[in-house]
Amino acid sequence: MAEAYPWQDSLWQHLAGRSQHAHAYLLHGPQGIGKRALAERLMALLLCQHPVGLAACGQCKSCHLLAAGSHPDNYILEPEEADKAIKVDQVRDLVGFVVQTAQLGGRKVVLIEPVEAMNINAANALLKSLEEPSGNTVLLLVSHQPSRLLPTIKSRCVQQACPLPSHAMSLAWLGTALPDSSDEQREELLTLAAGSPLVAVSLQAQGVVEQRALVVEGVKKLLKQQASPTQLAESWNTIPLLLLFDWFCDWSNLILRYQLTQDEEGLGLQDMRKVVQYLAQKSGQGKVLGVQDWILAQRQKVLSKANLNRVLLLEALLVSWAGLPGQA
Repeated sequence: MAEAYPWQDSLWQHLAGRSQHAHAYLLHGPQGIGKRALAERLMALLLCQHPVGLAACGQCKSCHLLAAGSHPDNYILEPEEADKAIKVDQVRDLVGFVVQTAQLGGRKVVLIEPVEAMNINAANALLKSLEEPSGNTVLLLVSHQPSRLLPTIKSRCVQQACPLPSHAMSLAWLGTALPDSSDEQREELLTLAAGSPLVAVSLQAQGVVEQRALVVEGVKKLLKQQASPTQLAESWNTIPLLLLFDWFCDWSNLILRYQLTQDEEGLGLQDMRKVVQYLAQKSGQGKVLGVQDWILAQRQKVLSKANLNRVLLLEALLVSWAGLPGQA
C-alpha cells in the first residue's frame, strides 16, 4: 500500500470522495511531496472491488494482484532509464492497453510519471487516449513541472495542485521519519530540500549534510587562500555537480539580496552566513551578477546532460568565486 502523508488528508478526501471520477487527472506540484504515493493510493481505490469508505480494502482479488505487481488492468508508464525521456513507442504500447477491455470487469487505471518526460511525439501519441479513453479507463498523470506540458494535454485533464506541506507539518513528519537526527539537522535538511520533506529524507540518505560541510570548509579555505581551485575541484569529485551549482547559485542570490536589503535575517543557513555577508560587503554588484549569470548558464548545461569536463568546470567556478572580493 502507498503511504498516506498527513498533509494530503484534505486533498485525499476531495479526490477520493468524488461521486464520479474523471477520465484523466493531472496531479502536479513540487518534487518530494508524495504525488506518486497519492496517485498509487487513488489507483488502488479505483481498482478495488470492495472499497471500505475512501480506501481500497486490501483483501479482494484486485488488491492482491495490484500488491503483487501483476494486475492485468493496471499500467504504469515511466522512463525506461532514470532522467531519460518517455518515448513514442512506449506510449503506443500504452494506447494498445487502453483500447483493450478490462480483464477483471472493472476499471483500467494508467499511471504516468513524470508526464513531462514524454517527448513531443510521445505527448502527441497520448492525446487521442486522453480525448477518448476506451471503456472505463482512468489516467493518472503526475507532473513535477506542469509548465513543460503541452496545453492540449493539460486541458484534457482535471488539474489537481498538490501543495507543499507547511513548515511545521514537514518538521513534525521528519521527526518521525528521521528520529536519529537533531532538530537543527532536520531544519537544515528541509531548507536544503526547498521545503519538500521526502527530498529532505533522500538528501539525508545520500550524505548531503556531510558533503555540504566539506564544500563550505573548502570555500572558506579558498577565500583565505589556504586551498587552490584545482585542489578543491579534485577533492569534490564525489559530490554531484548539480548540487554544487545549486549551492553556489543560492549563495550568489543571498549575496545580492544582502547587498540590496542589508537584512541579516536573509543570509541563509548558518554555515555560510559570515561568508555571504563578507562577499556582499567586499564585492561589486556587477561582478556578482556576472558570476551568477555564468553559474546559471553552466547549471543549465549540467541539467541538459551536456558532456562537461567536471574538474575544469569546477576550477572555473572557483576562480570566479575567489575573484569576487575587491573587484567591481
